[in-house]
Amino acid sequence: MNKTSLRLRRAPRGVVLLFGLITLAIMLVGAAAMARSMNISLFNAGNLGFKRDLTNQAERAATNALALLQSGGALAGVATRENHLVARNYSATMLASNPQGLPLALLDDAAFAAVGQAANDVAVAGQGVTVRYVIDRLCTATGAAAADRCTLADDPLPPGCSGNECINAVNSSAGGAGAIGSRVVYRISIRVTGPRNTQSYFQTTLTI
Repeated sequence: MNKTSLRLRRAPRGVVLLFGLITLAIMLVGAAAMARSMNISLFNAGNLGFKRDLTNQAERAATNALALLQSGGALAGVATRENHLVARNYSATMLASNPQGLPLALLDDAAFAAVGQAANDVAVAGQGVTVRYVIDRLCTATGAAAADRCTLADDPLPPGCSGNECINAVNSSAGGAGAIGSRVVYRISIRVTGPRNTQSYFQTTLTI
């Protein structure tokens, strides 16, 4: 057997090795991409769970704020709500907000000091979560609510009433608006600060 025939027989072995290395490289790239995709999926799932937890934590502040506005609370009286009450994080006028509608008092601690007190913050022990809230009346001035300076919402008529009974019922529950069939709108804004200084914001409006 001559040298030429030996070289021809050995040549295919080098080609197989080359294709094997290429295949191995492709498999390594695919494995790396799959591992990265799994990590991203786990990261997103963790973020969703974290966000859901902050949403649940916001309910703590919502409960406190509603308790203040309901019967027996510090802000239950119409006359009380006509003026600011810093001790309860309450503003009788609509707070300045950013383009997204979030009160600046929740975005800046210095601005919050003029509206509320940090002592009202809800701290969740052992979880590194702090919840802060502000309540503002959607009016442009303090004092008695009026249709020309307050945002009002339609007040549904009580079920089962008729005629003057309906008018009297709505008048007596108008929340100081002085208008039949309408109530002043209040806004509750909440900021939840979690671990690593992560923040989520929540907001709702209501009538009393």
